[in-house]
Amino acid sequence: MVKKRKVNNLLALAVLSAIVERPMHRYEIAQTLRDRGKERDMDIKWGSLYTVVQNMEKVGFLEVVGSERDGARPERVIYRITDVGRAEMADWTRELLATPEPEHHRFVAGLSILAVLPPTEVIELLGRRLDALRHNIEAVRRELDELAVAKLPRLFVVESEFGLAMLEAEAAWTRSLRDELNEGTFPGLTQWRDWHERGMDPSEVAELVERGMTEN
Repeated sequence: MVKKRKVNNLLALAVLSAIVERPMHRYEIAQTLRDRGKERDMDIKWGSLYTVVQNMEKVGFLEVVGSERDGARPERVIYRITDVGRAEMADWTRELLATPEPEHHRFVAGLSILAVLPPTEVIELLGRRLDALRHNIEAVRRELDELAVAKLPRLFVVESEFGLAMLEAEAAWTRSLRDELNEGTFPGLTQWRDWHERGMDPSEVAELVERGMTEN
């Protein structure tokens, strides 16, 4: 079961994963996370960093250990992780690894109202998605090859491996759907095409689909 956390923002977990190494100020935390590409692994909103760090201090995950000033720049507060923060980081990581949680996906949202577009357009759009997925897959593979050359331990690249596996699975499924539409084997395709050839309003099409009025 997913817990309700005191600071329920994945940016907080990213901060804990960085600051566990040594005390840091907010600018150093942000730079560390950017250098490690954490925005690819988590939904990070950089504008929330100040608030997230403040909230983590309030609940006892971080504590102030000093400050520093660089020339005329404003004073920078330095934080370190507390024992409570370490426990939160470990517990949150266990939950993320062990507990599946529904996640909203923009592609799923589009698929859920697929019928409002004609099949021929859907085929073309799926082709464009496949091109984009192919580009992304190649980019991740190159990145993994570079990390392998750099002899970075696999422990620190498993998230990229998972990302590649998900991209490849999505591409395979999308290709299969497009092939069904191209080959005419998709159930209800004739009726779906007929709706649009008759010029039915998208709202009418959506209503028919929701009522289950499709061919087998």
